[in-house]
Amino acid sequence: MDAVTRMPSPAPPALPPPPLAYDEYLLEQHTPLVIDNGSTNLRYGFATSDSPRSGLNVIAKYKERRTNKPLLLFGDGVDVEGGARIQARTPWEGDVLLNFDALENALDYAFIQLSIDTDTVEHPIVMTERLCSPMHSRSLTSELLFEQYSVPSVTYCVDSVMSFYQNNGPGADGLVLSFNTASTSVIPILSGKGILSHAKRIPWGASQAADYLLKLIQLKYTSFPTRVTPPQSQWMLHNFCEFAPDYVSLLRSLSSPQALREEDRIVQFPFASQVQEEKTPEELERIAERRREQGRKLQEMAAKMRTEKLLQKESDLQHLLALREGKVDDTKREWMYKLQTEGFDDDASLNETIKKLENDLKKARKKEATADGGEDMEEPSFPLVDVPDADLDEDGLRDKKKQKLMKAGFEARARARREKEREREEREKEELKEEEERHGDLNGWVRKMRSEQESLMTRIKDRDRRKAALSDRKSAAAQARMKNIASLAADDRMPKKKRKGGGEDLFGANDADWAIYRKINLGAPSSDEEEDLSQLALIEQKLLLHDPSFTEKHTHASLTSKRSELISTLRPTYDESNTEGLCRIHLNTERWRVCETWFSPAMAGIDSAGIGEVVQNVLARFSDAEKERLVKNVFLAGGPSQFPGLVPRLQATLRPILPPEMSIGISNAKDVEADPWRGMARFAKTDEFGDAGVSRGEYEEHGGERVHKWWGGNWN
Repeated sequence: MDAVTRMPSPAPPALPPPPLAYDEYLLEQHTPLVIDNGSTNLRYGFATSDSPRSGLNVIAKYKERRTNKPLLLFGDGVDVEGGARIQARTPWEGDVLLNFDALENALDYAFIQLSIDTDTVEHPIVMTERLCSPMHSRSLTSELLFEQYSVPSVTYCVDSVMSFYQNNGPGADGLVLSFNTASTSVIPILSGKGILSHAKRIPWGASQAADYLLKLIQLKYTSFPTRVTPPQSQWMLHNFCEFAPDYVSLLRSLSSPQALREEDRIVQFPFASQVQEEKTPEELERIAERRREQGRKLQEMAAKMRTEKLLQKESDLQHLLALREGKVDDTKREWMYKLQTEGFDDDASLNETIKKLENDLKKARKKEATADGGEDMEEPSFPLVDVPDADLDEDGLRDKKKQKLMKAGFEARARARREKEREREEREKEELKEEEERHGDLNGWVRKMRSEQESLMTRIKDRDRRKAALSDRKSAAAQARMKNIASLAADDRMPKKKRKGGGEDLFGANDADWAIYRKINLGAPSSDEEEDLSQLALIEQKLLLHDPSFTEKHTHASLTSKRSELISTLRPTYDESNTEGLCRIHLNTERWRVCETWFSPAMAGIDSAGIGEVVQNVLARFSDAEKERLVKNVFLAGGPSQFPGLVPRLQATLRPILPPEMSIGISNAKDVEADPWRGMARFAKTDEFGDAGVSRGEYEEHGGERVHKWWGGNWN
């Protein structure tokens, strides 16, 4: 049995750490305050600390119910109150810092946790920003820090460059691939300096990948009993998804159900099991007997209804034939009046109805003759049929009517037996003709049979596709069906006021009204479907007997079972009573398809180049010597860089675009989450730090858009 991974229950919100004891020495020395303003987590702390403090970068303003006091919740505290989660906000909109009220509240929380209780924050600030941050966003951030907190200076740096600095030290060469929440960046670094004029950014990150996985799951499980939330899709993304070294080859290797089943990952969602009441054997036997009795009654009712319908069709056919024969005695005006009285527009509609009735009666008689076994039956006597009505009393008239119906049924069965005998003779002639054709030109006969088989399989497949479309309420077929149903209530022959007042419903007065049911019930099984399947089985039996190249694997049953097996492996079906199975999600091809979007964003509808094309474009701007220095140290940063298979996939992507003698080295950050903060803290302790930041005086003179050129910032 495949291993099942249970969806973890939401963990209780963690209590915030106690505030640090504020040391006056930190204020006297103007110790830099390092803030990694990530879109998921906010990491903060003094540059002298070994590791940062962190919390979810989300805030919510909430009014407490008991005391009616407004509360400001940050991080994990937002999950404490259900009402607060609805109002949660982050400072980021995608990959741009826009919600500055949320940023202000987050900074307030960080300063409180660091016990900075002074009127102003007398510490230099080192803060991260995204690659190619808009000038407007940086200006408003500087305005907040200088005007609200009166900080002495602000230094902005790119988080992935500082992670590279922490792991490789100053003066190193490399190519940084930063996998962020809402984007992916490629930054070349030579001699420790980020060449940001040649850097590129892809508008695809972990949040878009999680949303894409959620959409794939929703398309795969259209009627999943529980709601799959974005946090759950993020959990599945980080625990089950991986990069494929060769995506196309991997899909080909998963074309068999067995291979696909081996790579399947089953996620069990919470469910409530149904308690079934135990029944004694006596109760089960009584239930079974009741069902058998109901089945017998239903069969008797169905047989009676079939007989009545057959007799009614016989009567209708005789009436219409008599109507058509009387045309010669009527004028054109009288004939058109008769047609309109019977509900026909012209002669063509009358002939079409007669033809349809004849075909229906022919099929029904054939079935009855088959059920009777074709045995000769002695003709019963019907003595009252020829007796005039005037000579009979009320009981005699009733018996005469019954005998008329019985005689009509007997004659219909006799005609069906004669028709069956005639068809048998015609079939023998056709078989003899086909045998002569086969002996005369075997290849031509085989081509003809295969063409008929293909045509029948296509017709059956189209019919199954229409049935599947009707089960999807958003499909065009289902919507057309609903329009037809809605039209039943729109009878223009009666004003709406009269209908509301209990007026007579005129639906059904015209025979054309009943055609609506044929449009509604498009997916119902029909005799055509039965005939197609029997005809297909006969053709395949002949091909198996006379065509050596036609084997069992070419039959419709084999092809259908193979396709059904593959589909059932992609999304196994569970019985309605299996509540546990119905609450399972099977992840197979989605595990690699989601990660493949980093290399082919067009798969998810993003008009952008993938990582391979972007890296090739960036490297094309450097000489061969510089290119060799860059690819010797390809540095991966960000959470998605930890997905399995990324390193071999990058090797397979970079190798064809580089000379054979050029070696490729790929490394990961030691601590993906904290390395950017540690890199900023490390830089804040150097002598170079004083020249990288914008002082308060420069802000007052030049405004919030003022920024210094240095190797770790967006402007260098």
